[in-house]
Amino acid sequence: MNPRIDYLARGGGPLTGSLRVPGDKSISHRAVMLGAIADGVTEVTGFLEGEDALATVAAFRAMGVDIQGPEDGRVTIRGVGRDGLQAPQGPLYLGNSGTSMRLLAGLLAGQRFDSELTGDASLSRRPMRRVTRPLAEMGARIDTTPEGTAPLYIHGGQRLRAIDYDLPVASAQVKSAILLAGLYAEGRTCVREPAVTRDHTERMLRAFGFEVTREDHGICLVGGGRLSATALQVPADISSAAFFLVAATIAPGSELVLKDVGINPTRTGVIHILREMGADIHIENERTFGDEPVADLRVRHAPLHGIHIPEDLVPLAIDEFPVLFVAAALAEGETVLTGAEELRVKESDRIQVMADGLQALGARAEPTADGIRIHGGSLHGGTVDSHGDHRIAMAFTVASLRTDGPVRIRDCANVATSFPGFPELASQAGLDVEVVTA
Repeated sequence: MNPRIDYLARGGGPLTGSLRVPGDKSISHRAVMLGAIADGVTEVTGFLEGEDALATVAAFRAMGVDIQGPEDGRVTIRGVGRDGLQAPQGPLYLGNSGTSMRLLAGLLAGQRFDSELTGDASLSRRPMRRVTRPLAEMGARIDTTPEGTAPLYIHGGQRLRAIDYDLPVASAQVKSAILLAGLYAEGRTCVREPAVTRDHTERMLRAFGFEVTREDHGICLVGGGRLSATALQVPADISSAAFFLVAATIAPGSELVLKDVGINPTRTGVIHILREMGADIHIENERTFGDEPVADLRVRHAPLHGIHIPEDLVPLAIDEFPVLFVAAALAEGETVLTGAEELRVKESDRIQVMADGLQALGARAEPTADGIRIHGGSLHGGTVDSHGDHRIAMAFTVASLRTDGPVRIRDCANVATSFPGFPELASQAGLDVEVVTA
């Protein structure tokens, strides 16, 4: 059994200078998946060398794809074509990566061979019927546990048919799984979403030369086509940048520039929410990496006030709420979040776990079924449990900038899934973070 990793955060600040957070996790996953089934050699730079993205790399290597790297963020993928994947010798273990499992369920539903997807204890508790049900409507055969969780056993050799599907809950992962299955389906697959979600799959399919259309709130493609290899540059991950946006905002005297951050409009909810709370964030040097918009973000310390977070921004900031809750706990007044029940089925129940942690540090945080009510004020030091959730661990590290004593964050090993080197980069930026083997 591996020893538990804790963080001991003793505040720090101000945050100054410039830094680049690791590559975007969502884009890194999709680059490997589409590069693997494309014709030709795909070159990727800026790839996230975190455990989740590496789990995707390992899965495609197990299915016969030659992938070189990652080395300094560079990955070379020798695509095997639309129908070139081979049967793996055993289950594909995906660690903590829900993106890998849900997207692979769609991609593998159309293969000739059987496959099995497994994960760690946390991933094995996450709901998968939201993916397996629409895939079953397309003709896929996928077995789950009686609770609808992993492991997923995918029966190969099924003849998939296109569907027109209305997502009951806004989810980029479910949308992407259906579109990836649609590559192997007969006819035209369309997915309609109740609210806009991240569109990296659609953008990247186009980058690989595959036609995707948007019409009447739906995203559509016709199965049977082929993908052509391309060169991809992965932006810095806005979900990782969010921790430093909040850190520089709450630490007096800070002025920090975050370089090369992806500002895809389906991901910028965190910027809009922080600005509504009074944050001083400027977007500079806008440009594109392929089809993805990128910019440098300059953030200065600013006092914050509580707001009622607009529900239309919730899907655009779904991964950033743990650190936004920290900002709310230090703002003047009350912040209210509704319409975010999806947070209860992430790597942890992020509503309850964040409420428990904020309460342990002296904040007034009241969880609700679909959100939270946070009364801003001051925080004191203490011990919080991340429940193995990487974003919870990093959020409470940021909170230490404004506590009156150290914060010990328990169970932080999974930070490596999305942000390898976080303690070191945070320390370089001005935080005081010690990694403790418990």
